[in-house]
Amino acid sequence: MLRAAEDTVPTRRTAPPTWVVVALACAGQFLVVLDVSVVNVALPSMRADLGLSAAGLQWVVNAYAIAFAGFMLLGGRAGDLYGRKRMFLIGLALFTLASLAGGLAQQDWELLVGRAVQGLGAAVLAPSTLTLLTAAVPEGAARARAIATWTAVGAGGGAAGGLVGGVLVDGLSWRWVLLINVPVGAVVLAGSARWLVESRAGDGRRLDLPGALLVTAGLGTLAYGIVQTEAEGWTAAATLVPLAAGLALVGVFLAVEARAKAPLMPLKLLRVRSVCSANAAMFVSGSAMFCMWFFMTLYAQNVLGYSPLDAGLALVPSSLAVVIGSKVAPQVMRSVGARNLAVLGTLIAAAGFGWQSTMTANGSYMTAIMFPGILMMLGAGLAGTPLAALATSGAAPGDAGLVSGLVNTSRTMGGSLGLAVMSTIAATRTGGRGSADALTEGYAEAFRTSGYVLLVGAVLMLAWLPRTRTGRG
Repeated sequence: MLRAAEDTVPTRRTAPPTWVVVALACAGQFLVVLDVSVVNVALPSMRADLGLSAAGLQWVVNAYAIAFAGFMLLGGRAGDLYGRKRMFLIGLALFTLASLAGGLAQQDWELLVGRAVQGLGAAVLAPSTLTLLTAAVPEGAARARAIATWTAVGAGGGAAGGLVGGVLVDGLSWRWVLLINVPVGAVVLAGSARWLVESRAGDGRRLDLPGALLVTAGLGTLAYGIVQTEAEGWTAAATLVPLAAGLALVGVFLAVEARAKAPLMPLKLLRVRSVCSANAAMFVSGSAMFCMWFFMTLYAQNVLGYSPLDAGLALVPSSLAVVIGSKVAPQVMRSVGARNLAVLGTLIAAAGFGWQSTMTANGSYMTAIMFPGILMMLGAGLAGTPLAALATSGAAPGDAGLVSGLVNTSRTMGGSLGLAVMSTIAATRTGGRGSADALTEGYAEAFRTSGYVLLVGAVLMLAWLPRTRTGRG
């Protein structure tokens, strides 16, 4: 089990109040997740200002996502070996400087490089957010509440992206969806340098460089192949070649890790039931949940005629629902158990996706956006906390950062794959037609398919997740 006393390097500084650590870790997580979605509403303005091509516009989003997914496990293990606080500060500094560079970009390539470096900084930063939190909070009810806050803030960051982006683009310019990270990042950086206490595995191991290169190349190539499906389809060589290459690299990585003396990812972790099953569940549920914000925003703007700001405001109840679900989860988890709560939350979300799939081209706000959105995100909040708790509960202290990176990788890769698949399904159903009715049919098909995926995920969780909240499999 994770124990703060075993995992924290001795320090002369008095440990800060727990709420300070939780607040700083959650602030870092919020920035990371927010930047996955905040640029969406700014894309038309970016294109007009910098003369981006259609492919270049797509890479404003994809450059961040690929770097984020590809370097996540490396960032997690680096935190274990070299210090979680140190990696948190390095990642946050890199993320903040890249945000400044992207916001000031005068050429399209400068913006794309800035987004890629942002993703690299996020990959170094993100695993440490959860590991610092679990190292500072003793296992039990207090840690469950802290993880619930982390889950709520992360989900809220994704939910708030459309609203924050709409406000900044309408009130200032597209540059501020990136520049806003600079003052916020500077404040969090100063607070973290002052208050966070260093922790690491402390066993003198070195970073497994071959493993790090292989898994980073494998995940990055897989992510590249996944995002190619949106433009090229699933059967094109531009999609199949990187997907096959990515899978091959991951296979070689696993073979290397099986023989390494100090592996980047000890394969024994995959034999820990709580770690393996919870990450699989996160991947499956993330593949359905992530596309909700994307398609809801498109439906509101392209079919119902909402402005970017109005579309963001329309999703505020959903954003609040995911926060409420995450905060309520620890209390419910004590009564029904982590596995049962994860299943219950997933079924609630599936009901919301099913309701959303009944949307029409002239739907009303209450029944076409607000209530199904609340159900989807309430379920996501209820399920996310027990899954994160289970995924981190079975790890030894020296592997805490790696497991945290694995949690984020599962969710990010699941979301990327899910969005690519659902976009293809929606486009196929739409059949190239641009009418409101045709677009609605495509979006509805994506929500219907996502609902089925969540039902499969609920069965997977019921059969595979351990019965106890923190016990090993």
